[in-house]
Order: sequence, then C-alpha cells, then structure tokens
Amino acid sequence: MSSSNDRLQMLLEFARNNPRDPFAHYGLAMEYKNRGRLDDAAETFRALMAAHPDYTPAYLHAGNTEVALGRRDQARSIYQAGIAACAQKGDAHAQSELQAALANL
Repeated sequence: MSSSNDRLQMLLEFARNNPRDPFAHYGLAMEYKNRGRLDDAAETFRALMAAHPDYTPAYLHAGNTEVALGRRDQARSIYQAGIAACAQKGDAHAQSELQAALANL
C-alpha cells in the first residue's frame, strides 16, 4: 500500500474512532478534496457541518468544493451559513474569507 493510501486509511480510522472530534473529519474531508475526490469531500464536509455547525474552518473549503463540482447554489448556501456561524463565534478572519468567496461567486 502506498504512503498516500496509508494516509487516507489513517484519516478514515481517526475519524471513525473520534466521531465527536471535528478536526478528525475536517482532515478526512481535506484529504478527499486534495485527492480530487470531490463528491467524497463534499459529503464529509456536509456531515461535519451538520454535526459541528460552529466549526468555522469547514465552511470555506466546503463551499469551494461545491464550486469545483459546479454546484454554485449549494456553495452560496454554505458560504452564507459559514458567515452566520463566524459572526456568532466571533471569527472575523474566517468570516471575511467567506464574504470574499461569496462576493466572487
């Protein structure tokens, strides 16, 4: 097994063993995204945001994944939800990144 597949297996196991850890699922979603497995990434991001709506780092990458899949309406909804989550959490940096992504849609 290649080190690339080892990494994916490690992240899958980490996410399975840590269902309440948003970072575990974020790492898995990012690995899928970086591998070009955009449908898997989008599904993992959706599950992450549903379980942890205050995990603000997920929204930008989730929206960008939807854009890459040609699903601009879904991306818009994700960016808007992320902006609201950032406002509630006080995460001004992520909020500004999401606002810029929304403006560029």
